[in-house]
Amino acid sequence: MAISRFATAHWQGDLKTGQGMLSTPASGVLASTPYGFNSRFGDQKGTNPEELIAAAHAGCFTMALSARLTEAGHPPAALDTRAEVDLSTEGGPSISAIRLKVTANVPGIDAVKFRQIADDAEKHCPVSRALSAVPITLEASLS
Repeated sequence: MAISRFATAHWQGDLKTGQGMLSTPASGVLASTPYGFNSRFGDQKGTNPEELIAAAHAGCFTMALSARLTEAGHPPAALDTRAEVDLSTEGGPSISAIRLKVTANVPGIDAVKFRQIADDAEKHCPVSRALSAVPITLEASLS
């Protein structure tokens, strides 16, 4: 059985002066959220595909890490993850790197065991697997 989720994009105009809207109708989290060339390549307010990939990756990895820690007998008290997605413009736009940075409060675990579990979670989270063509690095520390 597969679980399917969806989002929609609407665009009007050319690439540089046009504007788009992204929506996630089922959850309502994004509702006609603006995006465009200047929110992607500049500093205009609005989202962009890389920010959304970063959010998806941070969320997926954090859930996978929580699951792996709990399975190992160390349920986390708190996990805070930052995902950074780089968009390179050399040779045509492409996602060139992803950095995951997690700080964790996990009672009763040592740093070596935590790192092993974090590495495993990064390798097996569905978003990491989907983005495997991009170099992904992981910083993992206990608070």
